[in-house]
Amino acid sequence: MNRLTLPLIAAAGLALSACASLAPYGPQMGAGGQGYVEQRIESNRFRVTYNGVGAPGPVADYALLRAAELTLAQGYDWFEVTQRWTDGRPDSAGGVRPSVGVGYGSSRYGGYRSSGVGVGVGLNFSGPSPTSTTLEVVMGNGERPDRPNAYDASDVRDSLGWRA
Repeated sequence: MNRLTLPLIAAAGLALSACASLAPYGPQMGAGGQGYVEQRIESNRFRVTYNGVGAPGPVADYALLRAAELTLAQGYDWFEVTQRWTDGRPDSAGGVRPSVGVGYGSSRYGGYRSSGVGVGVGLNFSGPSPTSTTLEVVMGNGERPDRPNAYDASDVRDSLGWRA
């Protein structure tokens, strides 16, 4: 392998991994697509899901942003996340992941015996994988409860809305 082969392989892997990325913020347009969906459970309780591709952090932020927008659209001031589910691998952003393997073997053929050690290097060019965050939220008016999972909807929209 010459000196240019490994950099070319790495560049090709990075280019392939960039093909699938988190789509711009918005509603899910079709089954299996990226974006948000919501379901009313009660008059002030919703389930909000954001389906995306890549790292779980930005997908979770988009789910919170949608919960904030929905809260304000329903005429409420704050929301509290009562349940949260995240699907996806921690390394779901994808990319080039090198691996190294070491093996030992021996064999006997007729009167001959041989043994050896082998070392292999592999590269995984997997791209970003699907990730989703689902939030069940309860909405309310007035002063926001002093609990860690209660959010001021306007503050969340203002903080996370610039990313959308």
